[in-house]
Amino acid sequence: MTIFWLTVIGLLIGTLVILFGGGGAAIYLAILTSVFGLNAAVASSTSLVTALPSLIVGAFNYYRQGQINTKIGNQMLLTAIPVVVIGSLVSKYIPAKIYQLLIGIILVLLGIHMLLQKQVKSASTVKKMRSAHLEAALYGLLAGLMVGVAGMSGGAVIIAGLFLLGLQDFQATATSIYVLVFMTITGALFHIASGRVDWVAALPLMAGAIAGAFIAPKLAQILAKTKITQYMKPTIAILLIVLGAKSLL
Repeated sequence: MTIFWLTVIGLLIGTLVILFGGGGAAIYLAILTSVFGLNAAVASSTSLVTALPSLIVGAFNYYRQGQINTKIGNQMLLTAIPVVVIGSLVSKYIPAKIYQLLIGIILVLLGIHMLLQKQVKSASTVKKMRSAHLEAALYGLLAGLMVGVAGMSGGAVIIAGLFLLGLQDFQATATSIYVLVFMTITGALFHIASGRVDWVAALPLMAGAIAGAFIAPKLAQILAKTKITQYMKPTIAILLIVLGAKSLL
């Protein structure tokens, strides 16, 4: 029965996070610790490894649709990958409370910034901004810390950064998935090497999440034709503020 519920949970999470540009590691982490009783270290490693296959499938399907902005994605990866490596190596030396406080503040500020930012007409505007390269690199750095230090996917920072850089709707979520694939591969290798992955929990979650990753891009094509895209940015902004506030409490 546990395997069944893990698969169902993976399907639901896989669909939602691939649809909205997240990695889902933080959600897997919460479920594995609170519902299935895994300790934090094992749950952290398991959640990151679990998220990887569905991210790869989601990125491939978004790429086939032509939704990914690889230029901006690669700018983020230039800083994200090295920071994931460094963060994985030094994570045991960083007090959890300090890290949680910093991440909470960052998420709240990003959410507020998204709510206050005026609508950008098109993603092409980003390419003309002189500060775009530095800004993309900064978001990559912050997300890399989330992956390397805490075993989270870093999707919250990446998707917020892409919206703030001017990407619209599902192009932002697709590009976020692209970035998260390479970040998660890097982080997952370190966590697998640590030997702390609970494969009994990870495999059924992966199976469900992979199925969800096939569903999400097709669902995105349908939703892109509706008015729901108008509410994506403010909704994600509010979720960031809520997640950040939760980390601060």
